[in-house]
Amino acid sequence: MWYIILGVSALVLGFVGFLGGSAYRKKSAEKAIGSAESEAMRILNDAMKTAETRKKEALLEAKDEIHQLRQETEKDLRERRSEVQRQEHRLLQREETLDRKTDNLEAKEEKLSERAKEIETKIEECELLKKSQMEMLEKISGYSKEQAKAYLLETLEGELTHEKAVRIKDFENQTREESANLAKEILGRAIQRCAADHSSEMTVSVVALPNDEMKGRIIGREGRNIRAIENATGVDLIIDDTPEAITVSSFEPIRREIARVTLEKLISDGRIHPARIEETVAKATAEVESVIKQEGERAMIESGVHNLHPELIKLLGRLHFRTSYGQNVLNHSLEVCHLSGLIASELGADVNLAKRAGLLHDIGKAVDHEQEGTHIQLGVEIAKKCKESEAVIHAIHAHHGDVEAKTVVACIVQAADAISAARPGARRENIENYIKRLEKLEEIANSFNGVDSSYAIQAGREIRIIVKPEVISDDKMVIIARDIAKRIEDELEYPGQIKVNLIRENRVADYAK
Repeated sequence: MWYIILGVSALVLGFVGFLGGSAYRKKSAEKAIGSAESEAMRILNDAMKTAETRKKEALLEAKDEIHQLRQETEKDLRERRSEVQRQEHRLLQREETLDRKTDNLEAKEEKLSERAKEIETKIEECELLKKSQMEMLEKISGYSKEQAKAYLLETLEGELTHEKAVRIKDFENQTREESANLAKEILGRAIQRCAADHSSEMTVSVVALPNDEMKGRIIGREGRNIRAIENATGVDLIIDDTPEAITVSSFEPIRREIARVTLEKLISDGRIHPARIEETVAKATAEVESVIKQEGERAMIESGVHNLHPELIKLLGRLHFRTSYGQNVLNHSLEVCHLSGLIASELGADVNLAKRAGLLHDIGKAVDHEQEGTHIQLGVEIAKKCKESEAVIHAIHAHHGDVEAKTVVACIVQAADAISAARPGARRENIENYIKRLEKLEEIANSFNGVDSSYAIQAGREIRIIVKPEVISDDKMVIIARDIAKRIEDELEYPGQIKVNLIRENRVADYAK
């Protein structure tokens, strides 16, 4: 039982202690709250004092700033008032000036009005005077105004027509002279700037031998070696009494070159028999083909003409072994190319197109020994096959006058081709053909009625014809010269041109006795 009492007592004591602690904590809290309120009141009072102080300072600063702004504004206003006053003064001065000018203008207008009235009066007087003079002139001349005008116009028209014809004739003569001089200058300059050396070649090649014993080895037993060489190369070997030399003859220059190279290789090797000949011919053919390609590329580089078809390059190389009247055709083509470019540059034409046409104008001669047709027809076909331009094809077609030249480039190529062919020493013909051509030239001239005698001079470049003055008049000489030139063109083949020079003179003789 006692322990129950003890537990209740402990419980009571604990509750009493709890109540005492609660009262103590309450008092402590109330004391702390009072202290916080006092501190808060103190802080609030300090803050209000500080705010009041700052407010006063801000008011003072604002008053100072307002005062300063007022002073600046008043100063600005004073300056603006001064500027406005100055502008008003200037405007007043300008207004006074304008008033003075207005007064002057009004005075001038009055004077001009008076002057205009005077001029109108004088114009009326002039019109009356003119009318009276016209009436007087009509009475004196017997023509009305329209009739006189028509008469004057008719007279002037006749005079102007004659003057116009005279001036046109003078202009035509002047233009013709200037054109001739310019053409001579251009051609002369082109020829001077393009002077090439050409080696003359024939239809035979000579191969040097180390000794005459080699002739027998080349002929072989019963001629088998020489037959093998001729059959493999397609040429004729001429072995005669010429010491230490064999002549290779063929109209086909590439075959002749292959045979020449073959003989030189066989002679240097020393082994000459049919099997070795066939092997050497194959090697020589490959070597010549390589030379053809190199020459074609050289021509392309030297001429400055690019983007050529590979077939055209090969055909240009073949022209290196082709000759015409003793003139190397590749060198001739290069010369025509350069001359065409020079002439085109002088005339303001397309230089590259002219050079290309000049280089390819004789391309047909590379195959004219193998195919039927003229070198012009073959050249046109080759150019079309290689997709050359129409201008180049036309220049090739027209360079010998087979068709009419319709472009400047075609005319340039014609002129360049004639210059290259007619240049002294460019071409060679044998003495028999040369003499026959001169005789035919004189025969044509002598066949015309009224011709007394004729003489071919300057290596056939000119023919001088003496006519009978009692048969041929001065006017008829022009017709006879043209007929002879036309006949020469139709019946003769010649490089360049031939000058027909007619001479007519009257001689009177008497004797003093």
